[in-house]
Formats: sequence, structure tokens, C-alpha cells
Amino acid sequence: MRPPILLDTCALIFMVEGDLSAAAGRVLAEATASDRTILASPVSAWEIGQLVARGRIRISADPAAWFARAASLPGIAVSRLPTDVLVASSFLPGTAPRDPVDRIMIACARATGAALMTRDRLILAYGAEGHVATIGC
Repeated sequence: MRPPILLDTCALIFMVEGDLSAAAGRVLAEATASDRTILASPVSAWEIGQLVARGRIRISADPAAWFARAASLPGIAVSRLPTDVLVASSFLPGTAPRDPVDRIMIACARATGAALMTRDRLILAYGAEGHVATIGC
């Protein structure tokens, strides 16, 4: 069984709003076809709300409704976010990104053995150091 894929907030937005790279789209289509778990983090719901509230992004619905719709797409599940993952985000090895949401996403991916799908260059660089599996989107 292949490890799950955890969608960074940007990947979730790109998936729903239609801006994923062709390669990432194929990865997700193959994952769905093979019952590979695709996870959306509850932290993404918060981050999307923040981005909309600050006028940084526009999405096709109210943030809560948008996240609920995204989380109900075929093959998508909402990841658990236990307190030990939140604590682990404070103690990541190497030179982890400073952004708290990025750190939580990385800690969640590490705890679940998931590959983190993202466009975030700092997360991709952290993955290239071998600290978390990543998939560019």
C-alpha cells in the first residue's frame, strides 16, 4: 500500500479551483483510482479562512462551505490532528520552515507517513533534505 498524500493548503486550493500542475493532477487521479488516501488538514480550513479574511485569495464559496465541499470530494479525507503532532511541529529536525502552519503540515505528514503535496519552495527544500516526502504541484 502506498503512503497517503497530505495536501498542503495551496495544493488543496489548486486542486479545487483547477490550478494544479498536470503532473500533480495525474498523481491525485492515480491515487483516487488506486484507493490511496488523500488527506486535507483541518489547519487548511483555518488558513483558507485567514487568506479570504485578509483578501489574499478569492474562492468559489464561503470558506467553511468551501472546505466542507473540498473535504467531501471523492478520495479526500480530513486528517486527524492530535496534540502530539502539534507538539512535534515545534521539534522538527534540520532547518524547518519557520511558518507555524507549514511546520504543522510537515509534522502531520511525518506522523502519518504521508507525502506532502505543495508548491511551497521552503517545504520542497526541506523535503529535499530528506526530512519529509514531498510532491510538487
